[in-house]
Amino acid sequence: MVVGSLAQGPMRYNHILRAVEGISQRMLTLTLKGLEQDGLVTRTMYPTIPPRVDYELTELGRLLIVPLQSLYDWATQHRPAMLAAREAFAEKEREAASQRARFTAPK
Repeated sequence: MVVGSLAQGPMRYNHILRAVEGISQRMLTLTLKGLEQDGLVTRTMYPTIPPRVDYELTELGRLLIVPLQSLYDWATQHRPAMLAAREAFAEKEREAASQRARFTAPK
């Protein structure tokens, strides 16, 4: 999702954060750092006040756009179903925990 967002061109951190729905700041930071380590993203810091940092795909990162575009489209289309599945899973976990609590409660 981050690479898909950066396919539009250089972006600042908060713009990426808004573009990638549901990502936490920590996960975005770790993702950008990993993409930078892998040579897929460059981080450019400008000496302004406050400091401005732009993230941009490298040439190697741009090569990912075509194969990832299909994955990005699929993930965007199916996100509601995945969120519903997560909620259903969480509900089953809560029910199982409730069952365990009833069997282990002292009488």
